Amino acid sequence: MDQLFQYSNQLISQVDTSFLRYSYGKINWKNRLLGLIGPRGVGKTTLILQHIKNNLNPRETLYVTADDFYFARAKLTDLANEFVKTGGKYLFVDEIHRYPDWSKELKLIYDYHQELQLVFTGSSILDIKKGTSDLSRRAVIYTMQGLSFREYLKLFHSIDVPTYTLDEIVHLQVNVPQITYPLPLFHEYLKTGYYPFAKENDFDLKLKQVVNQTLEVDIPTYAQMNVSTGRRLKQLMAMVSESVPFKPNMSKLADVLKISRNNISDYLLYMEEAGMIAQLRGQTKGIRALGKVDKVYLDNTNLTYCLALENQNKGNIRETFFLNQLKVNYKVLSSRLGDFNINEMVFEVGGKEKSMKQIATAGNGYLVKDDIESGYLKTIPLWHFGLLY
Repeated sequence: MDQLFQYSNQLISQVDTSFLRYSYGKINWKNRLLGLIGPRGVGKTTLILQHIKNNLNPRETLYVTADDFYFARAKLTDLANEFVKTGGKYLFVDEIHRYPDWSKELKLIYDYHQELQLVFTGSSILDIKKGTSDLSRRAVIYTMQGLSFREYLKLFHSIDVPTYTLDEIVHLQVNVPQITYPLPLFHEYLKTGYYPFAKENDFDLKLKQVVNQTLEVDIPTYAQMNVSTGRRLKQLMAMVSESVPFKPNMSKLADVLKISRNNISDYLLYMEEAGMIAQLRGQTKGIRALGKVDKVYLDNTNLTYCLALENQNKGNIRETFFLNQLKVNYKVLSSRLGDFNINEMVFEVGGKEKSMKQIATAGNGYLVKDDIESGYLKTIPLWHFGLLY
């Protein structure tokens, strides 16, 4: 255990606390069993290390990763027992899905050590959601996504911009004089600004590794797929990345991928839960609405630029950004009049030449334009929607 403490203290002392993610202040750290989940690479580990450094006594705190060699010869319950005996109060377990039967052992630790707080993270979201069902009402789970445009400005360019509500944005109340030329920064964000590890070298290579790990290991392991099915998931990702956007036709997809039509919707759901794609559902109510997906996008624009290479569609990129930034705090649905419907407001997303014609009959319609710096009347700059969190 001495080595575990040494490694833990080293990581805690080295973490930078000058920039905190949007999730940091939303988490109720008083919960006795707390989980933080999200796609690979969005900054979960950094966030929990920052919390430890800012708020906890290192002598009462232990951070471990579930794939540490320590667990080749000892159980998680053994570690918790020994940790509590030495005065430990806060145990953090990173990448918990890599530990077999993790949910059962967390349940035992929770029940046996009522003075111990447990925090865990997981990147294999599917496996975490499956495991937390064993924890009943014990665990409180928070979900985290990648950087907003606002967070990107702070982390990459040291530009402080406040958050705005959707109501403030649609009423053109955004005022950010500290950004002289927002559009070059915004277009940079669309390509490489969603993942914090873009500050490191070889971003494209590392992002492809995230995609490969998710599609070839995480999802197939969870769904008990074979290797060839994992490759078909990558084909499906490529098709979505180059679409305008992608409107799923299950029969055609089944023919192209040479898999059963009945499996397509399951595969798309797995990919959505794993943070690879986003599915836009319609406003239809009742039995007809069950499982109905109108459009499919990649989860974020960095994935589009990474996977589609020279075949990116600008309209797809604009809509992907809008959906990605809005779905954090709002329920986003498709619209018969425009592209999106949020709280009975209709949004049509397009380039600077786009007109209001398509949403002219919408009582509460807004035109969202790329490549403009400021808004007017019911026309809103696309980049403003990156300031929501």
